[in-house]
Amino acid sequence: MSSSSAHAPKPASGDAGNGPAVSRQEFDALFDAVRTWGHWAPADRGAWNRVTAEHVRRATAGVRSGTVVPMALPWNTRSGPDNRKPALHHMTDLGDVEAPEPATHKDFIAADYHGKGVTHLDALSHIAYQGKLYDGRTAKEAVDAAGARFGAVSTLGPLVTRGVLLDLPAVLGVRWLEPGQAVHAKDIVAAQKALDVTIGEGDAVLLRSGHVRRRAELGAWDADTASAGFHVDAVPLLAERAIALLGADGDSDVRPSPVDGVHSPVHALAVAAMGVPLLDNLDLEALSAATAEAGRYEFLLVVSPLNVPGGTGSPVTPVAVL
Repeated sequence: MSSSSAHAPKPASGDAGNGPAVSRQEFDALFDAVRTWGHWAPADRGAWNRVTAEHVRRATAGVRSGTVVPMALPWNTRSGPDNRKPALHHMTDLGDVEAPEPATHKDFIAADYHGKGVTHLDALSHIAYQGKLYDGRTAKEAVDAAGARFGAVSTLGPLVTRGVLLDLPAVLGVRWLEPGQAVHAKDIVAAQKALDVTIGEGDAVLLRSGHVRRRAELGAWDADTASAGFHVDAVPLLAERAIALLGADGDSDVRPSPVDGVHSPVHALAVAAMGVPLLDNLDLEALSAATAEAGRYEFLLVVSPLNVPGGTGSPVTPVAVL
């Protein structure tokens, strides 16, 4: 038996893991409650409109040590249970063609990045719920084979704001949260108190579950089947705090989903209802160590997506500056 199959988690169900269960009717009521359609112009920047130049100035002024911590996973070209569509990387020039000096070496990269293997940003065009993108735009009219005409990643540009790390394993004194374990609103409140940090308007909230550490020590598993993440009951608190960006070392959703018939409910609430872009598949292990050493869980966050007109997201290398 391989290490990945030997340590593959059993999907959690019910109140002990990913629960409590949420009915579709309850979910739809929650969607309406946190929806911010019609609040901003331009609408396809969604909650990122909250981040003003003054907010960026304050976030920059909070830098103390100048420690820079990258948060991207390595470019993953190996197939596995959590990487069924591996990224591509091959050389296109090895410098062995006769030509005037100097010799050159060139390579090609590509990725179907909306999965579990690549650190990436989800733009507002990535998620539709009941046929609607954020702000009520009809998905079939706004996104076609040529790309997105609303909510494209190119409308976001570089994202610079204050970041807050919710390091749940550090708070709970565990190595990681087990896949299928939900993070609730009460856990966010407890984490803020334990880490002496407060989520504020325009902030980026990053959830560390210890996913990367567990994978490194026990092997890969199918994260679509079981992963730690936010329960939908955490979203109203995040909406109340008026966040601008949400991210995690998984993809923010607890899996299996507690909502019948909705496989990624936090995605639907954050992106389609609240207009909040998502950062998926972060490596937060180095940031966990750096924030613990500094004794502070806030930092300057810089995310610069590729300028892809019509793109529904982009591979990224987010950077925290403490």
